Amino acid sequence: MKELIIGGRKFTNRFFLGTGKFASTEIFEQALAASETELVTVALTRVHEDDAEHDDILKVIDRNKVEVMLNTSGARNAEEAVKIGLIGEAAGFKWIKLEIHPDARYLLPDPIETLKAVETLAKRGLVVLPYVNADPVLARHLEDAGAAAVMPLGSPIGSNKGIRTRDMIEIIVEQSHIPVIVDAGIGLPSHAAEAIELGADAVLANTAVAAAEDPVRMAEAFKLAVRSAELAIQAGPPAPRATASASSPMNAFDIFK
Repeated sequence: MKELIIGGRKFTNRFFLGTGKFASTEIFEQALAASETELVTVALTRVHEDDAEHDDILKVIDRNKVEVMLNTSGARNAEEAVKIGLIGEAAGFKWIKLEIHPDARYLLPDPIETLKAVETLAKRGLVVLPYVNADPVLARHLEDAGAAAVMPLGSPIGSNKGIRTRDMIEIIVEQSHIPVIVDAGIGLPSHAAEAIELGADAVLANTAVAAAEDPVRMAEAFKLAVRSAELAIQAGPPAPRATASASSPMNAFDIFK
């Protein structure tokens, strides 16, 4: 697999972690360590720097080792997303996970508003990673607009259904000149491994880890699954065949004739 470089930064771990839904900052801190991730997403509402009354999740993240990407979760249109991005920029956040979903039931991203927001934020020099439907045509437009990577969904956010958009993700991977990160719907480590095997450059998960009975162990499981899939690709697996192929010579019993 080619090196994973996003926004000029090289990543050695292809598993990224969301910070929402953890029962406590302490559990998140342990899961973070177990995952060994180098990129996390944080909602603006979780950032309370220098505010003693709030539990600031940034306090447990070593930002020398882990890139923090502010997400625009809650934004319903490009205007709201850009506003969150600019607030983040003013606070020193250069990485933005762009999420725009006006439908609260399914949280599906708005493709038109997402493209508008990418065009605005990328022009400011921010590292913008848009969360989108698995739409190959949209992915190309986002790349042209300056997105640093595209993040197509595997299935709806938090659904844990796995990759239901397999065919479209394969096309996005084939056509993309920027990294492809499968985001949303990943429910099991095997789903994450499948995404890497499809050719995705990385995987982001949150609910699958945070909502597990043992988030720390699950974070480690995801790390290992992604790494295992990466190693398998590097090993050069044999291509699928339409017919059977015996693992031992078919004439092995000729010696008894």
